[in-house]
Amino acid sequence: MRNVVIGGVGMTPFGKFLDRNLKSLAEEAVALALRDAHVTVNDVEHVFFGNAAAGVVTGQEMIRAQSSLRNTGLDGKPMFNIENACASGSSALNLAWLSVASGQAETALVVGVEKLSHEDKAVSFGAFAKAVDLEEPLPEGVKTGTGSLFMDLYAAKARKWMEKTGAEASDFARVVVKSRRAGSLNPHAQFRKETTVEEVLESRMVSDPLTLFMCSSIGDGGAAVFICSEDYAMKHDIRPVFIRASSIVSAKADGSGELVAVRAANAAYEEAGIGPSDVHVVELHDASAPAELIHYENLGLCAPGDAPKLIRSGDTDLGGRISVNPSGGLLSRGHPVGATGVAQIVELTRQLRGTAGARQRPGAKVALAENNGGQLAGDSAVALVTILST
Repeated sequence: MRNVVIGGVGMTPFGKFLDRNLKSLAEEAVALALRDAHVTVNDVEHVFFGNAAAGVVTGQEMIRAQSSLRNTGLDGKPMFNIENACASGSSALNLAWLSVASGQAETALVVGVEKLSHEDKAVSFGAFAKAVDLEEPLPEGVKTGTGSLFMDLYAAKARKWMEKTGAEASDFARVVVKSRRAGSLNPHAQFRKETTVEEVLESRMVSDPLTLFMCSSIGDGGAAVFICSEDYAMKHDIRPVFIRASSIVSAKADGSGELVAVRAANAAYEEAGIGPSDVHVVELHDASAPAELIHYENLGLCAPGDAPKLIRSGDTDLGGRISVNPSGGLLSRGHPVGATGVAQIVELTRQLRGTAGARQRPGAKVALAENNGGQLAGDSAVALVTILST
């Protein structure tokens, strides 16, 4: 396997854009990534397209890449449609990385795009509700009528975790405050207004203990990444950010073993030859505020039970020892699910280049992205961890 680098990144603003479609979002993201890499569509060999919910929300099935990219100049190239719940974008990156690392291609373009907003919110919520095994009974206390199945699932996990660790709702609020502060500095973020712990706790209860501000929102957006071999980058004077590891695991059907996020992280650390203490900046899957704290432990950023202490310390804030979700994360940058995993890579690439502006983690050399999706046997159905470095 040979070295693979990220040569260019680009993304649209994230938000609710009822007047935009998949084509519009994909076209903008692709153009920005290719421009950033100083290449053209003629330099792209393979295209990997991540999208999770178009079939439910827009009705577009089967040829989402070919239809969404038909006006970009990429038509005629090999295209692969990747659907893997909220991890669709990072799954597309994993396959693109494999194609270049194996020598099958010199270059590849990864596109993640999602159109979730709809005039009927039931359609949007219904798309999320399909990311479970429909024949598997839901956990007790889930599906309480909030309209969002996954927030009920996250709330049930949060309640158990609070009992186990002593975490308080104010700790989840601190996550949101940190997230909104970062989002206020990100021109692409869906939510750009800062908030306070009190405002988070006083926002409408969605599913106890999750208030509205603790839940990621429905949104639209696109992101793209141009990757290439190290040799290609050297020949074309591309400043490289290296993909050191990319691991993917699925849940065990009987619910046994470690959580998927733990297994994916351990595999990535081993592949990259590093440990959690070597990581400077992280983008992780905070679909709800408690998820960020739980992932602190899953990724080894702190000892089991110490996540509340870590968020209270400020070490994961902007510029902190290990800056977590400096983009604003899913809570503030937004969560158009097929684009989320690619957007994480866009942010981390900018952090490693030192071009993240006021969000910059000083001296960032090693970055980690964790993206998961779906629900199976009490765990996320799939998790991916990607490690980048300069």
